[in-house]
Amino acid sequence: MIRRRDLVKLAAVAALPAPAARRSGGYDVAVIGAGVFGAWTAWHLQRAGRRVLIVDAYGPANARASSGGESRVIRLGYGKDEIYTRMALASLRFWGDLSRRAALPVLHRIGVLELIGRDDRYARESREAIRRAGGRVEDLSRSELAKRYPQISLEGITAGQLEPASGAVMARRAVLTLVQEMVAAGATYLQAAVAPPAGKGRLTDVRLRDGRALQAGAFVFACGPWLPRLFPQVLRDRIQPTRQEVFFFGPPAGDRRFAPPALPVWADLSNLENIVYGMPDLEARGFKLAFDAHGPPIDPDALERQVTPAGLAASRDFLVRRFPALAQAPLVESRVCQYENTSNGDFLIDRHPELENVWLVGGGSGHGFKHGPAVGDYAARALLGSLGSPEPRFSLATKQVQQQRAVY
Repeated sequence: MIRRRDLVKLAAVAALPAPAARRSGGYDVAVIGAGVFGAWTAWHLQRAGRRVLIVDAYGPANARASSGGESRVIRLGYGKDEIYTRMALASLRFWGDLSRRAALPVLHRIGVLELIGRDDRYARESREAIRRAGGRVEDLSRSELAKRYPQISLEGITAGQLEPASGAVMARRAVLTLVQEMVAAGATYLQAAVAPPAGKGRLTDVRLRDGRALQAGAFVFACGPWLPRLFPQVLRDRIQPTRQEVFFFGPPAGDRRFAPPALPVWADLSNLENIVYGMPDLEARGFKLAFDAHGPPIDPDALERQVTPAGLAASRDFLVRRFPALAQAPLVESRVCQYENTSNGDFLIDRHPELENVWLVGGGSGHGFKHGPAVGDYAARALLGSLGSPEPRFSLATKQVQQQRAVY
C-alpha cells in the first residue's frame, strides 16, 4: 500500500545530493531513465538482488516523458506479431499485481474492443495469435455490436472483437508507484541530468551535467526520446521522437454510456491507414481520443505542448462519425506527448556496440507502455546473462534510419 509519507519520501530523495557510491561498495546497476521501461528494468534487477540506482532528468513519468500522462491501452491484439501478444499477456499479470499493491488502481480491466472494417485480416490474425497464446477474445457480429454498444455508430464496421481481460493502465500513477516501491525497498532515486557517455570498453561512471560522477558496475539507458541525444553516433535517426496529440471530451452530465462498464477501451480498425483509439470516461477524466499516426519530429525538451486546431477539428469530425452523441461535447483536457519510433516499431533492447557494460532500452514506438514489465524482465535477464537466445527483432542491428512502420 502506497502511503502519503512514502510519496513525500520519493520527493525528498530527488532533492538529495548525488551519491558517488554506496558505502557497501557502489551500485551494481545504474538505470538512467525512470519511465516505464527503466522503472520495470530496475524493478526486475532489484528483485534479482542487485543494488540499483535510478536516475531521471525530470522525474518519474514526468510531463515530457513518453510514459507521462493519464492512461495507456493494454491490449493483446498485434496481428501476426505474436511476440507482442505474449509480452502483453505476461505484462498483464505484473500490472495486476502492482495494482493490487497500490493505494489507487493502476490497472482497469474494462476490456478492449476492436471495431473491424471490410479488411479483417489484421483482426483475424490478432484473434488467432491471442488464442494460441492462451488469451481471451470474443467475436462480435455487427448486430451484437449494435445491441451491446448502441452509443457507437457502426458506419463502415462489419464486426468486432473484445478482449475482456485487457483494458487500461494509469500511466503516471503506475510509474510513480513502482519507483516509490523500489525506493522503499532500498533502491536509490536521483533527479539529475546525465551527460553523454564517451569512450570504449568498460564504462566506470557517468557524468552529471554539473560535473559530478556516478559509479556503477553496469548501466542501462532507458531514456525514451533522449536516447539519440545521449548516443548520437549509434542512435541518430534510428530512434525518431514524434509529436502526438491526445484529446479528452466531457460526456453530458449523468450520461454513463461513455464510462465503464458501458464502454470499454476501443480501437477503430475500419481504416488501417488511420487507426483511431481511445478510452471511456475513466475515473471521470473525460472520453479520450487519439490518432495512431506518427506526427512531426520534435525536441522533447523544448516542445511547446499545445494541441493544434487541426488536430482538434479532426477529433471532432471523428466523434460526429463514430460517437455522434459526443459531437458537441466540450474539450475538457488535451495533451501533447510523443512517440519514440524505431524504423519499424520493434523495441531496442541490446548492448551498446562499443561499451561492454552499457545497455540500450527504448524505442517504445507508441505501443510500448503496456509491455513495460516484459521489457524490464528481458532487459534485466540480458544484463545478468540469464536470457538465453536473444530476440533478433530487439537488436540494434535491425534498427534502420528509414521509417517503415510494421508494428501497430
